[in-house]
Amino acid sequence: MNLKRSGSVASARGPAESFTGAVRIDPLFQPPEPSRTLGASVSFEPGARSAWHTHPLGQTLIVTAGYGLVQSWGQPAVAIRPGDVVWCPAGEKHWHGAAPGTHGVHLAVNVNATTDWLEAVELR
Repeated sequence: MNLKRSGSVASARGPAESFTGAVRIDPLFQPPEPSRTLGASVSFEPGARSAWHTHPLGQTLIVTAGYGLVQSWGQPAVAIRPGDVVWCPAGEKHWHGAAPGTHGVHLAVNVNATTDWLEAVELR
């Protein structure tokens, strides 16, 4: 068993190439091989969001605070609130972040740590 104490891993800023606005990423877990599951808490300031991206084995988002938005390519954006759970299937082009005017926080769980980052999201 391995216990990782809260605050024992430094937070990181979401890189500008992958996010618009202020985003903080707090790593939660990345077990050693052969496990392929990775988890992080991602905090978005009002209006901040990821770029479009895909995950080869999918991603689960668990909303823990605030009010956010998610969108799959070709679909309208959908509001998400604390307690909502979003499954993004393997290879699905999507983005997620905070709604304008409020922050948003979700736990991101990836079956594979790989993220294929694409273009920035242009909100209309």
